[in-house]
Amino acid sequence: MAAFRQQKAQRLGRADASRKGALDEGAAAVVQLLNGRAPFCTTSSCSGRLVLAQGGAADINSCEIQKKNCTWLMVTHETCTKDDVMTALEKATGDVVLKFEPFVLHVQCQKLQDAQLLQSVAIESGFRNSGITVGRGGKIVMAVRSTHCLEVPLSHKGKLMVSEEYIEFLIRVANRKMEENTRRIDRFYKRLELALKTAISANNSPSEETEKNHSVYIHRRKRKTIQEQDVHASPKDHSEELEPEDDTESNLDIFSEIVI
Repeated sequence: MAAFRQQKAQRLGRADASRKGALDEGAAAVVQLLNGRAPFCTTSSCSGRLVLAQGGAADINSCEIQKKNCTWLMVTHETCTKDDVMTALEKATGDVVLKFEPFVLHVQCQKLQDAQLLQSVAIESGFRNSGITVGRGGKIVMAVRSTHCLEVPLSHKGKLMVSEEYIEFLIRVANRKMEENTRRIDRFYKRLELALKTAISANNSPSEETEKNHSVYIHRRKRKTIQEQDVHASPKDHSEELEPEDDTESNLDIFSEIVI
């Protein structure tokens, strides 16, 4: 536990190494919620984005995803318009693809059960490609991922290969995916917040078995106390409860009246 705390402090103390150099606004709430809990430490995140990428990832002759030598002609974490894309394409000199990349989050977890809780919430929220990896050194990382991506080539060697009408259609599709992505992030945050509160309450409250045993103990104690009271009660007390004392004088008076 001490080692995990130390690693978390070191990681969160580093400067942001992403291209943007800062946390995406759309992912900030989830990241802050997790980093505010002892068992979690976020290692990377992206709230989701629309990208026009040239070179590297856009190379149609390559079977591998390449991040090096890749130029972003346009990037936004919100919806965009056809005009935004057409303006960015004017700068194209190579192969360009339009990509929608959904929300992604990597979280180092202290224990496997912490990662399993996070994975369960992620899948229920719509991030069905989420999973857990355990390194050789025991490092546990949970990745929140989704499958509703989009990647379409638009130009080759600087020449536009599709019509503007098709680009407008693609933008509508991409914007719908972005809107759905935002809904999933909101749903994930709300369900995660509830799950963490429930987990804390469960850890702080006595178990159901303990409460059950305590209830049985109290019941047996009460029954024993009643039995002890019955044993120590005097015979006179019992006779007073069950049989009232006879009134001798009253009985004699009634008998004498009958005789007369």
